[in-house]
Amino acid sequence: MKENKIDTITNLFEGSEIRSIWDSEKEDYYFSVVDVISALTGSNNPRNYWNMLKKRLIEDDGSELYTKCVQLKMKSQKDGKNYLTDTLDTEGIFRLIESVPSPKAEPFKMWFASLGKERIDEVFDPEKAIDRAIDYYRKKGYSDNWIETRLKGILNRKKLTDVWKENGITENYEYAMLTNEIYKTWSGMKANEYKDFKGIRKESLRDNMTDIEVILTDLGEITARDIAKYERPQGLKDNLKVAKRGGDVSKIARESYEIQTGRRAITSRNNLYIKYSGDTKLTTKNKF
Repeated sequence: MKENKIDTITNLFEGSEIRSIWDSEKEDYYFSVVDVISALTGSNNPRNYWNMLKKRLIEDDGSELYTKCVQLKMKSQKDGKNYLTDTLDTEGIFRLIESVPSPKAEPFKMWFASLGKERIDEVFDPEKAIDRAIDYYRKKGYSDNWIETRLKGILNRKKLTDVWKENGITENYEYAMLTNEIYKTWSGMKANEYKDFKGIRKESLRDNMTDIEVILTDLGEITARDIAKYERPQGLKDNLKVAKRGGDVSKIARESYEIQTGRRAITSRNNLYIKYSGDTKLTTKNKF
């Protein structure tokens, strides 16, 4: 395979991460075999499962599926480094599914078939990805004004992380600390505390914010970005100070909003019809 691939892409099937790489010459994706096996079986050791399956395939059908495997470097979900990983193209993954007994086989096939077409179309026409996001939010009941604010926020967030990277921020935990500094300054809560307050877990925090919460979050990040872009603080310590200044601007705006409207800017309500009790989701009408 020539060096014509994009970076590792991660998609989710029922919360399970499926890594893939696009081969523009072949116009097809290569998917991580162990990720697919993990999603289908829930195995604690999908790599060992795959090794045993390879041995059985060799004995049963002359290893035809195994010979289709291509080792590609993919970013590890554990340490973020790139390692050689067994992958299969779209056709190979469908054959793999047939070899793995699982009650999730049929829903995975449907998800996988849809995923392949959507992602391939989006490679050649990125606008389709935006259209898909808009359709997703509309189906969830979000207003067009909320969607517009949310999409702009995604772009502004990207601009902020680009500036942080230019200023010497390289580790994931550093990005998390800087984000938490902005959140905590204007809302009084770190991101995980904010999620607990809203009664959500893996769900996106910003997708469960009201329009004013989204605006205040964006304001803090845009302010931090503009200060950092102009002053160029280097390293985590100095960037944390700038992040706090960004959060301070949102805090002032939040206090002004609450005085003028007589309403709290932060709410525990989320955009779901569920709440958690222990490890169980319970139905509730807790949607804003």
